Amino acid sequence: MTTKTVFTTGEAAKICKVSQQTIIRCFDNGSLKGFRVPGSRFRRIPRDNLYSFMKENGIPTDALESGKRKLLVVDDDEDLVELIVDSFARDGRFDIKTANNGFAAGMAVKEFRPDLVVLDVMLPDINGKEVCQRVRGDSTMKSCKIICISGMVEQDKIKDLLAAGADDFMNKPFNVEDLVSRGCQMLDMGAKDSATG
Repeated sequence: MTTKTVFTTGEAAKICKVSQQTIIRCFDNGSLKGFRVPGSRFRRIPRDNLYSFMKENGIPTDALESGKRKLLVVDDDEDLVELIVDSFARDGRFDIKTANNGFAAGMAVKEFRPDLVVLDVMLPDINGKEVCQRVRGDSTMKSCKIICISGMVEQDKIKDLLAAGADDFMNKPFNVEDLVSRGCQMLDMGAKDSATG
């Protein structure tokens, strides 16, 4: 994992998954702050500036951060939240936040910008479907995956959730390990070596 503090335009382009021309253009028009190497035409971008630029443009910053993926767990059942958090934490590749209602979930999505949301459908204030719609309504959250969980099993409700933007649905009670592996699959993370007991 790189903990570089200054990047070339080429490195910045790789991290942002855009062309080097794009980075140079943003640098030259001032939307990406950096400096030129004295006596040369080389541009350099400090890590903080690159981070701000990525945030402002809705580019996922995980490549720049720890390589960890961000997980948001939304459920008002504290015991279940703890179970889910523990299981994902054991995987070791997640940065985890939790919310216990739809309002907090909405705020967390905006500020934390998760890669994956595990979302209880029956929240005390708004239902999971609305949360899905909010996430999907934010064009910078296109790559965010949503797994809905619920004890309700009506097929049409599940269809509604998938139509609202959920990527997957699991009925409660479920095996938390299955949830973790499903989440990892969705993020193309591959399974964690299960040798770690």
